[in-house]
Amino acid sequence: MTILPNTIGTGCGVIVLNDRNQLLLGLKNEDKDLADCELHEEGTWAMPGGAIEYGETFEEAGAREAKEETGIDVKDLEVFCVQTDKNEHAHFVSVGMIAHSYEGTPQVMEPDVMIEWRWFDLDNLPPKIFSPSKKTLDCYLNHKFYMG
Repeated sequence: MTILPNTIGTGCGVIVLNDRNQLLLGLKNEDKDLADCELHEEGTWAMPGGAIEYGETFEEAGAREAKEETGIDVKDLEVFCVQTDKNEHAHFVSVGMIAHSYEGTPQVMEPDVMIEWRWFDLDNLPPKIFSPSKKTLDCYLNHKFYMG
């Protein structure tokens, strides 16, 4: 998705936890031409998510993005936070959701965009986390609704 100059995009991120309370994160390609990252945070770890398309609910967008990126079907999505994500490249309003269940095994479905999917312990996360994913996770862990 290309955001026009001086416009705000809408995005979503989905927290997916396995039965060991580990978080699913994917590694974005470091090549900016392949990573498809409007915020230009290539080479970071991100939860499933992306742009909300015209006509979609938050939950529909989260389910679609998770399926497109990981091949898993997320279920029982719950919106729990909203945030502003912006830098010199782009500006998004993002919605954070948690999937209360899922079916399938995560796979790399868009190999140019995401290099791998991996489960991480919440107390042992990788150092470079995509800033919208980091805010969503911070909201979840700190029981916050909004992070500017």
